[in-house]
Amino acid sequence: MTQLATSVNAPLPLAITMGDPCGIGPEIIVKAFDQDAQATKGAFVVGDLGVMRHAALLVRQGSACTVVEITRPSEAFGLPVHFLPVLQVLPALPPLPSGQTLAAAGRAAGDCVFWAARAALRGEICALVTAPLHKEALAAAGEPYDRYPGHTELLQAEAAGFLGKTLAQVPVRMMLANDELRTVLVSIHVSLRQAIEAVTFDNVLQTICITHEALSATLGRSPRIAVAGLNPHAGEGGLFGSEEMEFIAPAVQRAKAMGIEVVGPIAPDTVFMRARAPVGQSAGRKGEFDVVVAMYHDQGLIPVKYMGVERGVNVTLGLPLVRTSPDHGTAFDIAGQGLADASSMLEAIRMARALVTHRP
Repeated sequence: MTQLATSVNAPLPLAITMGDPCGIGPEIIVKAFDQDAQATKGAFVVGDLGVMRHAALLVRQGSACTVVEITRPSEAFGLPVHFLPVLQVLPALPPLPSGQTLAAAGRAAGDCVFWAARAALRGEICALVTAPLHKEALAAAGEPYDRYPGHTELLQAEAAGFLGKTLAQVPVRMMLANDELRTVLVSIHVSLRQAIEAVTFDNVLQTICITHEALSATLGRSPRIAVAGLNPHAGEGGLFGSEEMEFIAPAVQRAKAMGIEVVGPIAPDTVFMRARAPVGQSAGRKGEFDVVVAMYHDQGLIPVKYMGVERGVNVTLGLPLVRTSPDHGTAFDIAGQGLADASSMLEAIRMARALVTHRP
């Protein structure tokens, strides 16, 4: 990424988008700043000052967080502990009800992501952490927001446009990770029928290659990659489906020929147990594999989320920028009550900083 010419050696701030203002995003951001001043040092919120001040009031019990407005990202540095800087990048929002799907909320959340993505691509921020947006609200906002099923697709489109490339030339993948398990998905926000159709030789091989490249930089070594099958028992030699023989196994063999440390297809009901690092030994990654390539959204996300939503982090691989997010949604059912847990948000911030450190 291009760095700012005015201060080559100066650290860059980290941007956190506020997410859907009717959801828990603003609340967990406030709690993150309140709970870990070190992790949030030099970070700022891309969003609406009024929304963030309202969120601070919701979690005021025992909170020391003070919301202040900044006019440029660099002002995030040098603020006192527990000060939460907000960069107003959109017209001031009127009060919005919590827990409702609103086009205005979807538009505001989308505008924040657009701004932050472009700032990251220009080299003005070191990384982007996204609070949850609501996909129905984003779609309700209309053009251009309804083009994108979620953050991943929006960021891919922005990166492709910035680089002057097509979407196909900027392939991205979703990785969900906690301290015990990592999983990368071949397909993301599509129907199950479409996800099965997406299990092709090219898509599986591309996912393996993206995973290898991203984790090699993070781990400092070649990652041990396991590839899950699509069908029960990985097809059982074609008895329960032929995708393993026709597409997945050939892709694994090609990846091996390219020097990638990968095995599979492995039965999806056992591969995650084999990859899981034992609790308390995560620093050494004692699981049999460093990461599992899963064939579709729920196959890969259920195992990680079952271990605890508060521990998981979503990372977009393949982008020319660092982007992480909590592994949960807007939680409309508890929004506006100050009850949301900020653990996953804090993990997303910490992981973003770690990825920046390891970025080539």
